[in-house]
Amino acid sequence: MTVAIHTDGACSGNPGPGGWGAVLKYGRHEREMCGGEATTTTNNRMELTAPIRALESLTRPCAVDLYTDSTYVRNGITQWMTNWKRNGWQTQGKTPVKNADLWRRLDAAAAVHEVRWHWVKGHAGNEDNERADRLAVKGMHEAIADAQPAPLD
Repeated sequence: MTVAIHTDGACSGNPGPGGWGAVLKYGRHEREMCGGEATTTTNNRMELTAPIRALESLTRPCAVDLYTDSTYVRNGITQWMTNWKRNGWQTQGKTPVKNADLWRRLDAAAAVHEVRWHWVKGHAGNEDNERADRLAVKGMHEAIADAQPAPLD
């Protein structure tokens, strides 16, 4: 059986506070995950964090269908990463790859599994993509709330 994972990232301002969300399905089992950063981050970093955290949460190697509405994530992992690694994490223009820390982590997390990467149109009625989006927003709001100082008694 294959694990289906839908991921999304969100940012309030770009850069700004951000969140990530993931919906994992395996047979009749479902799991929702989310988190966020109250400090300044970017939408691309949150889009990368969602599949990283979802793949890292799997307890054993497995087949995965991973769905993202980010062409940045899908193209990066399926098309660009091989050249980045060959070029010492430099782009074709000889500049450092943005978010290389997360790309390396995603590469390691995906290497454990047999991942098929799928792009889905965001905000187009795909139920699990919409759930992942809501989770990303929730993760962002929770991170912001957790970063607020506690009221004085």
